[in-house]
Amino acid sequence: MIKIKVETDPELNPPNDKTVSIIITQLFESKGIHNGDLLFIFGNDELLNGLKKEFFNQNHFTDVIAFRMNDYAQENVEGEVYISLPRVEENAKKFNQPFHKELGRLIIHGGLHLLGYKDKTDEEKAEMTRQENQYLDHVNWNQLYG
Repeated sequence: MIKIKVETDPELNPPNDKTVSIIITQLFESKGIHNGDLLFIFGNDELLNGLKKEFFNQNHFTDVIAFRMNDYAQENVEGEVYISLPRVEENAKKFNQPFHKELGRLIIHGGLHLLGYKDKTDEEKAEMTRQENQYLDHVNWNQLYG
């Protein structure tokens, strides 16, 4: 069973917990992962910038950070995904995409990182984007709010 907990900064408009869970469960099950304990935290730029400084020694805004809490070789996936809702809004404007779709993309992106996918090289970035687009076509990202 994939257990998913969703938390949102009380000053922000939270996405629909059930839709977040459905999106990530569909992604994981399509990859053959049926056991997980995941935490999705939707926060602000300051939260993610603080994590970026503390864990990566970098001082800049970012949209998503994923931490795998157990070994990638283990079948059960334990992890945390942090998403900055203000960055989602900026990305949506920048890429001329609906906010809901950009949020869905970042949920999928964080999930892929938990599964071991990387995006350091151009080839890795292209593969992540390909997979994000593939999964966005099959999930109800438009139900993340409302």
